[in-house]
Amino acid sequence: MTPGKLFCCALLLSAPLFAQTPKRPDIVGVAHISLKTDDIAAARNFYGHDLGFEEPFSLGSLAYFKVNDHQYIEVSPELKSTTEDRLSEIAFETTDARQLRDYLASRGVQVPEAIHPDRDGNLSFLIQDPDGHNVEFIQYMPGSLQSKNFGKFMPATRISTHMIHVGVTVADRAAADRLYKDILGFQEMWHGGMKDDRTDWVDMRVPEGADWLEYMLNVHHPSPKTLGVMHHLALGVPSVEAGYKTLTSKGMQIEQPKIGRDGKWQLNLYDPNLTRCELMEPKPVQTPCCSPMK
Repeated sequence: MTPGKLFCCALLLSAPLFAQTPKRPDIVGVAHISLKTDDIAAARNFYGHDLGFEEPFSLGSLAYFKVNDHQYIEVSPELKSTTEDRLSEIAFETTDARQLRDYLASRGVQVPEAIHPDRDGNLSFLIQDPDGHNVEFIQYMPGSLQSKNFGKFMPATRISTHMIHVGVTVADRAAADRLYKDILGFQEMWHGGMKDDRTDWVDMRVPEGADWLEYMLNVHHPSPKTLGVMHHLALGVPSVEAGYKTLTSKGMQIEQPKIGRDGKWQLNLYDPNLTRCELMEPKPVQTPCCSPMK
């Protein structure tokens, strides 16, 4: 056999090996945040009555508050102690859950052996990040509870139409980056801190969308209230001032809006179990501290 034929055969033999390496599918945004409460009636009053989100369905004791067709706030009455973390999981939407599972496995991430339709009727799976947070990836499927309700249960009176980010505590930024940045493809869009020379927060945008995950750094032995501040969700609004007027007109006793270190107007709310729900405008009105906004 000639050298040319040997080279051709080598290419043919090696091609399937390269083809077997999974490619990461798109990760397009925040899908949900799942929280625990010890008073589901109070949670329904906060997320339903006060914030105006409707509840298109429930599964057992788990309540689903719909932000939009692809985003939910999930609340379950599973909180057993006032010192317990109220965060159950954060979730991101992907275009192909099975392919993402295979891709993560190829990168050494511990994943389930196989993916089957979940009780909502979607394809999803759970991993744990380096800080022990449950992170779910979900692919909405035809016929699922969410898909059956596309275009429904989204009143114009709800406080927001988009959950723009979720936040979790991170003890080791480098370890978090190995998963979220190096493997999953999240990209830093801003970092800042309480002081200009300190980094307390890092905003990591999903690779194929505009939503982001916020690393909450420098958190040591947090109290339940502090943990509720750190493990939070943010709802985008065109006007924080308008949101403030809407909520106070419903009798809510809340703090005044302020401009954050990122230069954006924000309003901090707290659900009955002290999880922070932040209203935030999309663009800075002042120059952000610490780093440029990408």
